[in-house]
Amino acid sequence: MDPVALARQLVDIESITGREAAAAEFLARHLEKLGYVVERMPVAEGRFNVIATPPQNPSPPLFFSTHIDTVPPFIPFREDDANIYGRGSCDAKGIIAAQVAATEQLRHSGTECGLLFVVGEERDSLGAMVANEHARGSKFLVNGEPTDNRLAVASKGALRVEVTAYGKMAHSAYPELGESAIEKLLDALQAMRAMEFPHNPDIGPSTMNIGIIEGGRATNVIPDFAKAQILFRQVGPSEILRNKIVTAVGNRAQVEFVLDIPYMRFRTLPAFNTMTASFTTDIPKLTNWGEPLLLGPGSIHVAHTDREFLSKKEFSEAIELYVRIAKELLN
Repeated sequence: MDPVALARQLVDIESITGREAAAAEFLARHLEKLGYVVERMPVAEGRFNVIATPPQNPSPPLFFSTHIDTVPPFIPFREDDANIYGRGSCDAKGIIAAQVAATEQLRHSGTECGLLFVVGEERDSLGAMVANEHARGSKFLVNGEPTDNRLAVASKGALRVEVTAYGKMAHSAYPELGESAIEKLLDALQAMRAMEFPHNPDIGPSTMNIGIIEGGRATNVIPDFAKAQILFRQVGPSEILRNKIVTAVGNRAQVEFVLDIPYMRFRTLPAFNTMTASFTTDIPKLTNWGEPLLLGPGSIHVAHTDREFLSKKEFSEAIELYVRIAKELLN
């Protein structure tokens, strides 16, 4: 198989989270043509994970895994002598192609592995949560995210928070007759920004990103509603951070925790370069699929940007590294 050709075909199929069906179906048919037994595992209406196993072994000891979905906007494939470009080139359709190529190499050398490609990683890990209820008894899970081809020692978790403030509408000429929800929200956000964030010596501090703010009716109306969506990258148990947030917000607004992905530590192998990941993965939602390792080609610094790309050299090296990891773990 030609891994770059597979990456090209995958990148050119839009699969923004929630709209993964076309890419997932293409991938399933491609794997069937290669001779794998393929399961389309329903996740939600029109959405499914793809699981591929060798014909005579529905429960191989090691699965390679990553995600089919991408962030918006869709960016079509292009390439030059050095790189491939486009949405998903490194996060994570190039990784899919590298894992398929590695699995093929292993199969032809007598080592059987499985493939697990899930939907929804970029939003809520829904595909991983469904897959975790149908694990195949594997001993190892090699997950792919852009780590510059280094094995991750650990990854930060994620705590997604919604903070909602309520007020009282009034004419803006008479603000004393109303109560501004936006001002309440701003005060709550400033108090959160002033918190002392947890720090882990192995991976650094927790961080906070105010991603979305909404609210208000019009410039001449005192706002009765305001809401912020915030993402913390956490470096330890979430309870401490949750308590800090609730205390900081106080009675200014309501706090809802809508997603909690824990900080994780991973297995490494001798003679592999290592890193720590400030991003989250599906691994915390795939605990039934075996001991996790995390490695993939490409840089997280260009993922989610309009300049996303993957070096062809790194792409080729990733295939070799995946083969090497499988052989070291299984032999």
